[in-house]
Amino acid sequence: MDIDTWWGLVGRAREAAGDRADDRDPPDDPLPGALTDVLAALEPAQIVDFAVTAYEVTAAAYRWPLWNAAYLIEGGCGDDGFMDFRDGLVLLGREVFTRAVADPDALAGLPVVVRMSRGESGWIGYGSLTGPVKAAYERAGGEAFHEAVEAADRGRIRTGEPGGENADAEDADAMRRRLPRLAALFLD
Repeated sequence: MDIDTWWGLVGRAREAAGDRADDRDPPDDPLPGALTDVLAALEPAQIVDFAVTAYEVTAAAYRWPLWNAAYLIEGGCGDDGFMDFRDGLVLLGREVFTRAVADPDALAGLPVVVRMSRGESGWIGYGSLTGPVKAAYERAGGEAFHEAVEAADRGRIRTGEPGGENADAEDADAMRRRLPRLAALFLD
């Protein structure tokens, strides 16, 4: 699946969620269900292609600076949490995702991040994209989702370590230097 088609499907889910697309407040976050609905209209093979492309997209965000930002925003962030954070970031749309990968500190301008800094509702890393994508695949009549994705993804090389320069996310001074806007929200 080409990247424009892939992001177009995410955009259609965001449109279906309407003015609540940026709420990111489980358990009634409308985006996972909207994504399932959009994808369920596709053929199972296309949904598998969406899943494989999702791995490629989120791999582009497998970077230490973004992981440090996720650590500040989420109040800690391990391996699984960072996977969920990147998946949740996808649901915020192509522009937000691309900007965050290029400049993780830009996340400080998102309303959901500002709310989170105040201890209010919101959450970027709601959970994996796998759930909504698998539900769409099954609704479209597909069987053995994980096996189908694994077969379609066979032979691709995965990044072992995150890219970019790592900083100790628990070092407040380092975070203030590297992510000043986020540090102002979450550390000051």
